[in-house]
Amino acid sequence: MTEIENTGRRHYARVTFSTRIIIIYNDHEVDVTGSSTNLSIKGLFVKTDKKVSKGMECKVKIILSGGVDAPELLIHARVARVEENGMGLVFDAMDLETYTHLKNIVQYNTTDSN
Repeated sequence: MTEIENTGRRHYARVTFSTRIIIIYNDHEVDVTGSSTNLSIKGLFVKTDKKVSKGMECKVKIILSGGVDAPELLIHARVARVEENGMGLVFDAMDLETYTHLKNIVQYNTTDSN
């Protein structure tokens, strides 16, 4: 696993990326299908009516396509904020392959010139 330092400041490109998200906490999966917004290499916001506590550690599966053998990115994260329409997750650790996929998704979908 690659550890990712989180300074709390937003210095990374964010993109809108709508896909199926599964959140795993306390060994339970919460299937959250819908829009994931503000996706970056440091975290994402998931629009959902399902909530977990702020600060809770979890794992996030990002399903990259809708097929039976859809690639999944598995990322260790924690809940940074909870809002009425969803929750913000901060990524804490991921493997190199996941980081590379995530970086490519953000670069492909960004409109920033950075």
